[in-house]
Amino acid sequence: MNTSRPSRRKLPKLLFATVLAGACILVVYWATQQSKPWVVPEEFKNLKNPLISSEANLSSARELYHEQCAQCHGQTGKGDGPEAWMHRPAPADLSNTARMRNISDGEMFFQITEGRRPMPTFKNRLTEDQRWQLVLLLRTFSQPAATPREATK
Repeated sequence: MNTSRPSRRKLPKLLFATVLAGACILVVYWATQQSKPWVVPEEFKNLKNPLISSEANLSSARELYHEQCAQCHGQTGKGDGPEAWMHRPAPADLSNTARMRNISDGEMFFQITEGRRPMPTFKNRLTEDQRWQLVLLLRTFSQPAATPREATK
């Protein structure tokens, strides 16, 4: 009888240690997966937006953005939407001029098209033109606001 007592005590400790180790592995895996940079295929990097920045394209893009993107990226693209707090990695700040200057239109189009957790893919949800319209709109978030003098010209 005494031989079974120590093994009964060891089982809960062993089970706890196993669960704790598994949780640690999951946390490390999750953290490393979330911090990886976007990997954009070369064929997308040099793509140019085939659409022109017109009021019609921007108006359509604003509607799409408010329906599909603003809940995470925020009304002005700062990554501060009402659902942003629950996502890791946090939604990108699309108003960051330095960041946006280093992303080509093709890279942005790829990111919208393919998505990456927690961002969904829009390949089948939006047409190609709609995704390019969004690229046009996202570019406006990182442009400085026109001064009153420039606006009257």
